[in-house]
Amino acid sequence: MKKFFFDCGTRDATASFGFFVLRVLIGLMILVGHGIPQFQNYTTRKESFYVPDIFPLSLLSPSMSLVACISAELIASTLIIIGLATRPAAFVLAFCLVVVSFGAQSACPWFLNSAPLSETKELSLMYLIPMLTIILAGAGAYSLDAGLYRESKRRRW
Repeated sequence: MKKFFFDCGTRDATASFGFFVLRVLIGLMILVGHGIPQFQNYTTRKESFYVPDIFPLSLLSPSMSLVACISAELIASTLIIIGLATRPAAFVLAFCLVVVSFGAQSACPWFLNSAPLSETKELSLMYLIPMLTIILAGAGAYSLDAGLYRESKRRRW
């Protein structure tokens, strides 16, 4: 289980620096641009927030669905920024983004043509792509995951 949570993926310096930049910038964009504003606007959005139609999630109230989304955006993006349990945190954010893209915005167009950006799937899909990259590649050598899961314990391909 520790291997799943804390394996940082590659330890190549150039690739690790690229993953560091990707993690920090995407994490900050989600945290500052979406997580904190949703946390600040909780009282105005809690009654009308989207509840997914998938069985276990359909039992949530709109306010609990908003709390789950805010938690994903605040906690998971912070974990991605610092590089701790990066793959599971990216999975949580990716799941949230899939629910947004194909649930809350299911009737919206895919790309920005004439609709405002907030009314398309494009923005959530553009955040989903780096999350999938982080899930597949790991956090890199410049992360807390790399410090917790040393080279001698890493799996050999």
